Amino acid sequence: MSRLKVAVLFGGRSGEHEVSRNSAFTIASSLKNNFEIYPIGISKEGEWFGPIPLQEIKAFRPENYRDRCVTILPNPTSDGVIFSLPELDPVAKINVFFPALHGTFGEDGTIQGLFELADVPYVGAGVLASAVSMDKILMKKVFAQSGLPQVAYLSYLRKNIRDERLQVITEIEAKLGYPCFVKPANLGSSVGISKAANAAQLAEALLLAAQYDRKIIVEQGVSAREIEVSVLGNDEPEVSLPGEIIPCNEFYDYRAKYIDDRSALLIPAELTAEQTAKIQELARAAYKAVDCSGLSRIDFFITKDSGEILINEINTLPGFTAISMFPKLWEHSGLPLDELTARLVRLALERNEERAGNVTTYEI
Repeated sequence: MSRLKVAVLFGGRSGEHEVSRNSAFTIASSLKNNFEIYPIGISKEGEWFGPIPLQEIKAFRPENYRDRCVTILPNPTSDGVIFSLPELDPVAKINVFFPALHGTFGEDGTIQGLFELADVPYVGAGVLASAVSMDKILMKKVFAQSGLPQVAYLSYLRKNIRDERLQVITEIEAKLGYPCFVKPANLGSSVGISKAANAAQLAEALLLAAQYDRKIIVEQGVSAREIEVSVLGNDEPEVSLPGEIIPCNEFYDYRAKYIDDRSALLIPAELTAEQTAKIQELARAAYKAVDCSGLSRIDFFITKDSGEILINEINTLPGFTAISMFPKLWEHSGLPLDELTARLVRLALERNEERAGNVTTYEI
């Protein structure tokens, strides 16, 4: 019996393009033990190329694959077929699509919408959960509606930063104070994030974040431990053991995550049984609040003064690099990488089957 063919998509039009390549290599390397893999590299301009040899994923260069331009069609009758461009000749039949695309056009519901139109099974959250979770402002509003505890925050548009910067800084100082964190609302991997301790740093941080997104979120700084859990499943999610991050830099920024490799990851985190249970309970509630499916990593703070547990954010396509917490937490929870990725493929198939039960016509 032939093995299922899984397309692993990576790269993309995102500030997290390079991180995506590393995640895809890890995912594809583990999947090849149980499935036939078809890696698809997406350039920074949005062109699709495939298949890309496994050993070339990390150093993917689109110019080397101009004769391998491919696409899928937003047509259910295509049945998961990959077509060549510009000829539109069928070149491969895919059973499950596994996006390893972090950030814009990969984690925000856009490619999930394409998969939905094509009616193909895909790993991870759907359009709604992806879009809401990617936008940190909307995510926090949904969490607030669900009664989940969070740090205080304010949100702005790029236009506000450009035209009313002094008023914005005055409001942040009055309502949040220093230190505070400034972030693009729709990006991950700590790209464009800064910690500000005074007005000059805040002005610089606002301008930096506005380079990456038209929406900016500013969060009150808290002295806290950083705790993360991994979540797996569809309607009945499972939660891993918690882990703790001890950043090598002032906070867990891009360099601390992917370059310096000096941050300490403590798995399991040194927590009481009550703290662990509470974090896992809140993680399930957050996962269900955004109607997530497949997988996520959910990040928490435990304040050092009061021990209060606060939810920070949900990541619906967490990293799969060699030092990423999502697979490491599951490994320490008894689920090794090969079994984890295989489970994600099965969850994609289950969710697609559930979705196929919807009636799409109505006759009076």
